[in-house]
Amino acid sequence: MSFVRSVIHALWMLVTVVPWGIIMCVNSLWKRGIPLYWMAVRWLRWAIGGARLILGIRYRVTGMENLPQDKLAGAVLLVKHQSTYETFLMPTLMPHPLAFVFKRELIYVPFFGWAMSRLDMIHIDRSQRTQAFNKVVSQGRELLKQGIWIIMFPEGTRIPRGKQGNYKTGGTRLACETGVPVIPIAVTSAKVWPRKAFVKTPGTVDVSIGPAIPSTGRRPDELMREVETWIESEMRRLDPEAYVTEPSSAASTTA
Repeated sequence: MSFVRSVIHALWMLVTVVPWGIIMCVNSLWKRGIPLYWMAVRWLRWAIGGARLILGIRYRVTGMENLPQDKLAGAVLLVKHQSTYETFLMPTLMPHPLAFVFKRELIYVPFFGWAMSRLDMIHIDRSQRTQAFNKVVSQGRELLKQGIWIIMFPEGTRIPRGKQGNYKTGGTRLACETGVPVIPIAVTSAKVWPRKAFVKTPGTVDVSIGPAIPSTGRRPDELMREVETWIESEMRRLDPEAYVTEPSSAASTTA
């Protein structure tokens, strides 16, 4: 049954993303910025709604009160990355527009990538690390001034359930450069939507939003260690059965 549901969900995503991508690209000829972003979020709500109705995947959120309340308050969201689910979910949850930092190859994906390329996102060439970070800072600074929050996955890629990747300091470097707080977020999406898996299973994804961590006067590596400690501790609290065979030593933070 899970396989059949997954096939139906894949068809739902395909059938909806094609017209959505076309509509986004056409509308971008006269509409840009934040209005176009909220138009994009409508399709993401369809994706999350489809996951709920077709796959039986629901979500439960705690910690919304930890988000900055001011309309123009800046923030860098650093999120545990286990599957595609949280990339769809986060914009539907947040009261501010989000700008993802992602590899530029994604903008060439038909319809979905084309639509993303019309939004105020930060796409980078990972092979050019210095230039890529300079772009993140320059674009990120301008977006943060507009009240757009920057969202990054500090482990850099989707991590299997019960595993811990290397936390890279790009997100905390940006926060320290711009003086905005960091918001750590734990997500247990791999319980129902495993990394690189086609078959999904019913269940509940827990999203836990941690307290804002000020970046002023902090070193990026020290700040990232605090983010890593909070996220990984929270992951073990939310999904303890995934870590029962875990070795005692934890992965260290790298730049």
